[in-house]
Amino acid sequence: GEGMSMTKEMEQTFALFYGMANNLASLAEPVEMSDEERVTNAKKVFREKLDANMAVELESCIHCGVCAEACHFYLGTGDAKYTPIRKLELVKRFYRREYSPMRWLHRLYTEDITADDLREWQPLVYDSCTECGRCSMICPMGIHIAELVGINRQAMAEAGLIPDELRVMQRGQCETGTIFEADPDVLQHKIDEVSEQLGFRVPVDEETANILVLTSGLDIMLFNDALAGTARILHHIGEPWSFCTEAYESANFGLLSGHEDTQRFASKKIIETAAACGAKLIITPECGHAFPSLRWEGAEMVGHELPFDIMSVSEYLGRQVMEGRLRLRKSPEKKVVALHDPCKVGRMGGSFDEPRAVLEALGLELHETPSNREYNFCCGGGAGVFLINRASDLRQKAYEIKMGEIKTTGAESLVVSCGSCRLNFEVGKMKAHDSIDVDSLVALVAANLAD
Repeated sequence: GEGMSMTKEMEQTFALFYGMANNLASLAEPVEMSDEERVTNAKKVFREKLDANMAVELESCIHCGVCAEACHFYLGTGDAKYTPIRKLELVKRFYRREYSPMRWLHRLYTEDITADDLREWQPLVYDSCTECGRCSMICPMGIHIAELVGINRQAMAEAGLIPDELRVMQRGQCETGTIFEADPDVLQHKIDEVSEQLGFRVPVDEETANILVLTSGLDIMLFNDALAGTARILHHIGEPWSFCTEAYESANFGLLSGHEDTQRFASKKIIETAAACGAKLIITPECGHAFPSLRWEGAEMVGHELPFDIMSVSEYLGRQVMEGRLRLRKSPEKKVVALHDPCKVGRMGGSFDEPRAVLEALGLELHETPSNREYNFCCGGGAGVFLINRASDLRQKAYEIKMGEIKTTGAESLVVSCGSCRLNFEVGKMKAHDSIDVDSLVALVAANLAD
């Protein structure tokens, strides 16, 4: 029951998956919209989202440039256009002209937003921002830059300017509720396979379940070790749980693309299903953004408090270990590992102690990267950037910063608890000819359950 990395079969699937991801853009249908409509729609979003807090944030930037030093895309390229606060330029201009106390003066020298501006800023708010939140955390004025980039994405979405790859994913999820063609039949087929492999019936569509477990198209189609591992661990712990074919997809391409209707649709489906089966807890899989999209924005999306808790799987496993309910076999040779905290679960979700408690229970020796916990660098592929083709060089620059830090630890393997981080590391490794194993935290736990 040792380390896991990619099996031969998974490597073949990975090659197919990588090819499919590279062809996503070719499936996108063009958005027919006049330039005037694009500008009107973008401004409408800015107008709806602009509140007193946001006005204070847009007024408070002191141009200190500290956010640039926090951003992997700026550090990787040295190009000033990637300074995080600059990504908010259009909403800033809108605010100055339409709402700021000095708007009469600003209008004299602040240009109105044009459709060409929207097209020019589109790659800045999508390709060169993983919404990792490092800049927000470090800003001396407390400006939530990552959150405001999210609002800029919503404006782009209404203006018909979602990048092709994300638009294909968002439309697919909106129409079918699934991603990467991982529909309920594919899920059921995968669960039958996993049941056979594990030697017990994996619960699916149970009428009542204390725990509703989500998965993702990425785990169903590619990272099967995380899917099977989750089932094995929950079976071992023994609390009533279930997957549900009505709502299992945790990824939210509405959130990633800025398309709010799709975000609401995806969240609502999960929340209503969990309520119907009386779940007390929803566990999100190894997927960074799935956790905040439900945990922080779910209640907003449905307009009421949620009657259950939401935990990422790494947080859940850590709690089980800390409370003595999950015992693990210790690795006999104290293998040295590095850990990557997914930005949305770590920096934004505050879950740092839990994965570390798991590594300790596994008897692994964790060597922290120079920037760690809340200062942890992003993998470079978050917020959907891992799918945008034209962002591939930028992504690689960010990957190199992160991998440079991992190499200083002398670790034999890297442990992650997010599928898109894992995918991004695998692609980055391939391009940079790096060889460190990248392991799923869940798969490691599943392989080392104490009898």
